[in-house]
Amino acid sequence: MSSVVAPLFQPLKLGPLTLRNRVVMSALTRSRSIDTVPNKVNVEYYRQRAAGGAALIISEGTLISRQGTEWPYAPGIWSDEQVDGWKKVTDAVHEEGSLIFAQIWHVGRVAHPDAPEQKKTGEPVYAPSAISARGGKFRFIDGQPGYTTPTEIDDPRKLIELFRKAAVNAKKAGFDGVEIHGANGYLVHQFLDTTANNRTDQWGGSVENRTRFALETIKAVSEVWGPDRVGIKLAPCGGYNDVGMPLEETLETYRYLISEIEKLKLAYVCVVRYAEAMDPVIDGKKRATQHDVVESYRSCVKDVRFHLNSGLTPPEAAGLIKDGKADAAVFGFLYVAHPDLAKRIQFGKPLHPEITKFETLYGREGTLEEQAAGYTDYPAETYDS
Repeated sequence: MSSVVAPLFQPLKLGPLTLRNRVVMSALTRSRSIDTVPNKVNVEYYRQRAAGGAALIISEGTLISRQGTEWPYAPGIWSDEQVDGWKKVTDAVHEEGSLIFAQIWHVGRVAHPDAPEQKKTGEPVYAPSAISARGGKFRFIDGQPGYTTPTEIDDPRKLIELFRKAAVNAKKAGFDGVEIHGANGYLVHQFLDTTANNRTDQWGGSVENRTRFALETIKAVSEVWGPDRVGIKLAPCGGYNDVGMPLEETLETYRYLISEIEKLKLAYVCVVRYAEAMDPVIDGKKRATQHDVVESYRSCVKDVRFHLNSGLTPPEAAGLIKDGKADAAVFGFLYVAHPDLAKRIQFGKPLHPEITKFETLYGREGTLEEQAAGYTDYPAETYDS
């Protein structure tokens, strides 16, 4: 193993858990769960990546209710059938020596009332405020409509209760912990951001009020798991799904939130760096608030692990860990075509991101065998040990 990447292969204590290395697989929306239930193709996908050496796998975004759907074929975790499907996944991951957290997710205002799963609920699209996101195309809906104006949720505690129930089901399914999806312009992120939240009650306005939903969700989930098996993913730069505040407001909000997370003694906070691919052009200009998330937020935590995500190369990630700027590296895109990513890095095998099949990144109608294309058919290298 090269000394350059050696810091990635130091064990890491994560609450009561020990990671065998510091290579974490990011949540990746791949949309292969037909009828929202994990299946044998999902089991094989996660098994491959566990066998490939990932220390910790974060599941794809897993919906906490049928209300809150943006993507077709995304998995859920509100039913017994879904729990049984996920149990097969977690068993496979554990058999290969990896750990797995469930990323629990509600998309808020970026659902659409004409989406098939949303229509089954008979409910409107809920969000912190009746503010529509701009841009976006729902390509699986006739006419490819854009975002709709959501209905302001009367009592956000109703949504927090859905997160708590999802945490209970994640424990039944055999996960090792949960990650709250607080990034990418989805529900938790919407409460944090003044461009999506103009409430005048205790859930909006001041920094303390706008962070209340995230912190109360953390507390509810921690009652199920204990805080040392709970993480949260945050994307302070915003951009995607039309979120993002002026820089000073962003810094004030996220420094306060991450400092409060430190007090709650979570397992980790995963912070997403700026990525151009997640920064749409809206009204003729880029939407995100670009800034250095390591420089801005690393100092807010000492006991809580600081995981870094987005666009990392293995050498860069190892250097950040060596310098104490991150505790673990969360890789996303590289895991699409490299099921054995951790072993490739460890044993100096080449990476080939250019072989990623973009036309099969996301699932579509078809048999389970057809869903495997571009999902479980990327080969691993051969290793002597």
